[in-house]
Amino acid sequence: MDEKLYYVYIVASKSRVIYTGITNGLRKRVWQHKSGEMEGFTKQFRCSRLVYFETFHDVRNAIAREKQIKAFRREKKVALIEAENPTWEDLAGNWYESRPLVGLTSSLGVTIRRESRSRN
Repeated sequence: MDEKLYYVYIVASKSRVIYTGITNGLRKRVWQHKSGEMEGFTKQFRCSRLVYFETFHDVRNAIAREKQIKAFRREKKVALIEAENPTWEDLAGNWYESRPLVGLTSSLGVTIRRESRSRN
């Protein structure tokens, strides 16, 4: 049986308007934000860049963490993001590209390795 994972995430606009959410399908949810499928706040303010996320095995813990982050003042949310992602890089920046990228170095100095799509 596949283990279910839950994600608390923060997406931001280029001007750093932020939104915190929860999902059990991070790739799909981020795509919904990027494509404008998510009506409301994130579409209005163009919050489509994944700048932070946490992974949980228990949905109750994920919900509690989402509520905790949403209750933070903006300064604390910014500090949370910048502790892991100081340049607010889009962590999903290359998730939806049609061709594989191998051995690229991100602006954070992290080497990104992806397997070729031809592998099963």
